[in-house]
Amino acid sequence: MRLNRFLAAAGLGSRRHCDELIAAGRVTINGKVCTNFSAQAGARDHVKVDHKLVCRAPALTIMLHKPGGFVSTRRDLHARDTVFDLLPEKFSRLFNVGRLDAQTEGLLLLTNDGELAQRLTHPRFKVDKEYEITLDRPWDPSLAPKLLGGIVLDGQRAKIARLRSSRLRVFALSCGRE
Repeated sequence: MRLNRFLAAAGLGSRRHCDELIAAGRVTINGKVCTNFSAQAGARDHVKVDHKLVCRAPALTIMLHKPGGFVSTRRDLHARDTVFDLLPEKFSRLFNVGRLDAQTEGLLLLTNDGELAQRLTHPRFKVDKEYEITLDRPWDPSLAPKLLGGIVLDGQRAKIARLRSSRLRVFALSCGRE
């Protein structure tokens, strides 16, 4: 694992901040100062910053039921409540896997495991995501073909693989972006 990523995973800050620590000569690997940005830190290496041993945090993933009214971001420019405001301080190094918009409630995964997040969110892995939508009016079945044609999310078309409906609910199973 690249040194800046290792340091960031240990909770020392962003990768950019960790690059600054490396450039300043404050990082040692196995007793030798390391200013090489492409250096790899292995499981058996002793990595220190300012003469203090650094250990990578173990992988942690939690499930959170996101209530409506909270945004799925670390900080919000509009001073809205975020899902991270719901967590104890000991979970401050986690990040969300995917997003739910502010008024949506449901399951949200929070993790410090970048590989897990990549496998769950990247379209190449085709991980299905299921959404249940409660309507404020009866469902009009004539809208199904239009919905199955795909919807635009963040400027990209997302395809809905299957659609089930009842009077006031729609269940959509999405296989990701086209």
